Amino acid sequence: MGDQATHVLAADYGAGSGRVVRGSFDGNRLSLHEVHRFNNEPVQLGDGLYWDFLRLFHELKHGIVKGTQGISPSVRSIAVDTWGVDYGLVDGAGRLCSNPRHYRETRNAQWMEEVLHVVKEEELYAMSGVLPQQINTVFQLLGSVREQAEGLRPDVRMLFMPDLFHYYLSGQQACEYTIASTSGLLHAGEARWNEHLIGRLGIPETLFPKLVQPGTVLGQLTNDLGAELRTGPMQVVSVGSHDTASALAAIPAMDSDFAFISCGTWSLMGVERDTPVLDNRSRALGFTNEGTVNGKVRTLKNRSGLWLLQECKRQWERENQLFTHEELVQLATLATPHQCYVSPGDGVYLAPGNMAERIRQQCSASGQTVPETTGAVVRCILESLALEFRQTLDELQLITGIRPSVIHMVGGGVHNRLLCQFTANAAGVPVVAGPAEATSAGNCMLQFLAHGEVGSLTEIREVMAVSFSPETYEPEDTELWQEAYESYQSLNQIKR
Repeated sequence: MGDQATHVLAADYGAGSGRVVRGSFDGNRLSLHEVHRFNNEPVQLGDGLYWDFLRLFHELKHGIVKGTQGISPSVRSIAVDTWGVDYGLVDGAGRLCSNPRHYRETRNAQWMEEVLHVVKEEELYAMSGVLPQQINTVFQLLGSVREQAEGLRPDVRMLFMPDLFHYYLSGQQACEYTIASTSGLLHAGEARWNEHLIGRLGIPETLFPKLVQPGTVLGQLTNDLGAELRTGPMQVVSVGSHDTASALAAIPAMDSDFAFISCGTWSLMGVERDTPVLDNRSRALGFTNEGTVNGKVRTLKNRSGLWLLQECKRQWERENQLFTHEELVQLATLATPHQCYVSPGDGVYLAPGNMAERIRQQCSASGQTVPETTGAVVRCILESLALEFRQTLDELQLITGIRPSVIHMVGGGVHNRLLCQFTANAAGVPVVAGPAEATSAGNCMLQFLAHGEVGSLTEIREVMAVSFSPETYEPEDTELWQEAYESYQSLNQIKR
């Protein structure tokens, strides 16, 4: 990219790390350059678990400085995306009331129980489209309200994590739709606060700022920040502020007949729809409905990703068995296929530590061949993940009546070519893999959409296909994989 390119910054915060990426667009192709990476570790303080927002904002400022140095033309804008559900409270003077609480807070269980005394789980799901889980904003926020002995002052506002960053960048308060759609506080499939639900729970309506759509220019970097960081004028944009919303925008799909998998440590798998799925079957199967950048709904399920493999690799490193990811995939390729399967989402695998041994124990307990070698363990994990994706595809067909003809996989999982091929084999449909950096790419391109440099989501997805050259995996050995799927269902007592 030369001086003809336009530049933006995308700050992408995950639950374990964050980074700032500079995106450069010449009208045809997008290129990404990571300028700053940092850890994001929660802090236990007394009986509370908090995000260290001050540190995270400090790292964002470092990223802005690194991303703007020596760049011509100057960086035009910045946008932040994060994980869902968490928020901060800001008072009328613009002060942060406290560091934002972490979604893994143990206190959330009691607030979920209190909400479900007022609104039954089935009704809450039908109203909001969001699967009731104790991490949800609706439960956390009730706790914030109840824990204030004198009540929250009427000048206090609630801002989701990306909105909080945007506020301290620009001075403008707003909640972006896709991140708000994870909260359980909107009308299902609509960009409207659910005043009826909020009123029933006794949460003050004054807490809620206006909702804005992805692609909204919030304002300029504040004068104080611009002077401190020595940047030129820079706009602050709300994109798909929920990271999955930005990742979905970067899928290089030319039509709507696809399922998506955003695959990393965890995997989000679902479909893009015009309307949410709100029946009891969808709720019982664990699907949730969240907003997209084009006003549609992503009906999705949180599934296992590469957690099991990452934990095995970590354990082997402790035992001084050092493998690259590529070497592990090669060992799996050489291992005997279809010897054993596990259910990757089983609670026995949630905690870290000694993962390979737990996998062996589960295989032994279910009467299967025990994977003794490193390659056999890795192959068991990858085959099981692919079969879990097949199960989710069947469930999506069950709740929507439509079977997607292709799966688009994005995120770090696309680097695992064996998993991509296994997923195509198990699902019986092609898997289009890439881009790996979908969240940052989507964040950047939605900024370019706000600036008028692309005209639509369709154009963004065309740019993705040109810029990152996704790889297509065609199904192979489908009869063998169908037999494997039947064995997998039987072993894990999966009910259709």
